[in-house]
Amino acid sequence: MGFEQLAGLKEQLAKQAAASNAAKKKAPRVRRPAPAGAKAAAPSKPAAAASRPAAAPSKPVDPVVHTIGKLQKRFPLAFPKNPAPKVPLKVGIFEDLMKHAEELGLNEKELRAAIKVWCRGNRYWTALVQGAPRVDLTGAQAGEVSSADAERAVYLETNRLARSASASASASATASAPKAAESAESAK
Repeated sequence: MGFEQLAGLKEQLAKQAAASNAAKKKAPRVRRPAPAGAKAAAPSKPAAAASRPAAAPSKPVDPVVHTIGKLQKRFPLAFPKNPAPKVPLKVGIFEDLMKHAEELGLNEKELRAAIKVWCRGNRYWTALVQGAPRVDLTGAQAGEVSSADAERAVYLETNRLARSASASASASATASAPKAAESAESAK
């Protein structure tokens, strides 16, 4: 069977599937009567939902995450969504954001917390490479990353990695200490 024949067969099957779906949607559902020995009809769904306990509330979201979401919607070039890499923000971006605070419905404290969280972490620090362009709120170039800023980013990242490595090492050491004590007792 050649490719042309397969393409024709595919089109034919797609038409048949579309026709059968349309027929199913148009045909009214017929309810069959319940058998004589069957249980009484269950209460309607809204009543059943009301009698059920409420679903467990989802985990509360950090307000900073909401603030960053607002910034990402309003300034997508300065605050790109993951998986896009973060971009170095211009020096003094906070003052620019304060001009838009009322429009965004945010106060100074919320904006400070959002910028603090945004500019912390591996995604931002890897963007701070010497000579990389810094951007303003519109995404236009507003300076470059200095060598001092790039060195500080490398320093912060290595410190974070060292802290996480020592924390995981101490956690595994404390976890293995009770196991060693148990095995020593069982050996007696």
